Amino acid sequence: MALRLGSLQDALLDAGASPEKAQRAAEEAAGYETRWSSLDTKVSVLTWMVATVIALALGNLFLSFDILSRLPR
Repeated sequence: MALRLGSLQDALLDAGASPEKAQRAAEEAAGYETRWSSLDTKVSVLTWMVATVIALALGNLFLSFDILSRLPR
């Protein structure tokens, strides 16, 4: 994995970790960051989808009441 967090690697090296372990830990942390940003995007899309469905359902409900109120009794 080419992506890594340089500041994390520097901090781990300053804390006394070996260069290999610091590099692997930084690469793994960068992988988690990528996954979280992907999940954030998916949640954003799902939020918009749910909001659209709720808006359509409420519109359908109000139109149904409007039609029912115009029917003869």
